[in-house]
Amino acid sequence: MTFEQFVAVQGQSLLRLAFVLTGDRHLAEDLAQAALADAYRHWKKVTAASDPPAYVRRMLVNAHLSWRRRRSSTERPTDLPDTSPDQAAEPGDGLEERDQLRTLLAGLAPRARTVLVLRYYADLDDAAIAESMGVSQSAVRATASRALASLRTTAVVETVQETP
Repeated sequence: MTFEQFVAVQGQSLLRLAFVLTGDRHLAEDLAQAALADAYRHWKKVTAASDPPAYVRRMLVNAHLSWRRRRSSTERPTDLPDTSPDQAAEPGDGLEERDQLRTLLAGLAPRARTVLVLRYYADLDDAAIAESMGVSQSAVRATASRALASLRTTAVVETVQETP
């Protein structure tokens, strides 16, 4: 498989994963581009891997975690909605729930967010997540448990605050 074929087949799923990890369309494009640029530079290693998509997904996750650790990363997302015509939503299509979920996920630490995204969005098991992140399976389970507990607590607090 050539790099161009790989991008044609896997590019959109990598971009969607990057969007769920970052919560920002433009940052997701930058992240996916950086991961694919690294994959291109190391294409022989990628094709030699037993599962090239998983290898590149790990590159994307590592790039995401590395970007989030940098102190120079002081950009903060705003609450302005995306008003592009292709993003127009009909009432009742779940937009409010997805927006609330994105807000809750954005409040998590990068590692916790990454674990939850890989588990529930990318549908990976603990072993695959551990391999993608370079941590142990028990660290994945512990991080997921703490992240879910944090989400539950945050959701309950927000619900109580909204109640008149």
